[in-house]
Amino acid sequence: MNQGPTYGLSAKVAQKIAGKRDPQKEAEAQAWIVELIGEKFPEGVAYEDALKDGVILCKLINVLVPGSVKRINAQKMPFKQMENIGNFLTAVQGYGVPASDLFQTVDLYERRNIPAVTQCFFAMGRVAQTKPDYYGPMFGPKPSEENIRLFTEEQMMEGRKAVSLQMGSNKFANQSGLNFGVRRQVT
Repeated sequence: MNQGPTYGLSAKVAQKIAGKRDPQKEAEAQAWIVELIGEKFPEGVAYEDALKDGVILCKLINVLVPGSVKRINAQKMPFKQMENIGNFLTAVQGYGVPASDLFQTVDLYERRNIPAVTQCFFAMGRVAQTKPDYYGPMFGPKPSEENIRLFTEEQMMEGRKAVSLQMGSNKFANQSGLNFGVRRQVT
């Protein structure tokens, strides 16, 4: 990381993002990735460092959508690694992950927002569960299903007659006890 220390608001933002990291969620994401790609993460390498070059990311999306990333750059040059991450993000968006669940390349490459990277994996798992050709492990929250309810006109009329518990009393609200312009009397 080629950055000096952060101060002020930048430091507070960095602290807040670091506070959102959840080692348990990162371990779940890592286990899901290992299960799908069939390769273990490198031993003794941190979660974000193993993902930084984008190779694992590209392998992951190629398992879900074969051929989505045509060329995976295994070189250690920064622009090649960032290209891998960019190719992954493009393919993931095409897979159906909403843009709001994607991370930016610098979030991973410069370790600025690792929780966003983990959130992207959970979103991928959620989208994968909706695909008929996905037979991998369940990961992430189960997507909700539409539950349409149809009521007859008679049922609707009965519902309008019932007194709701939300129709309580406001106890005859008035302005007594308000002291606008009067000094506060502390005894």
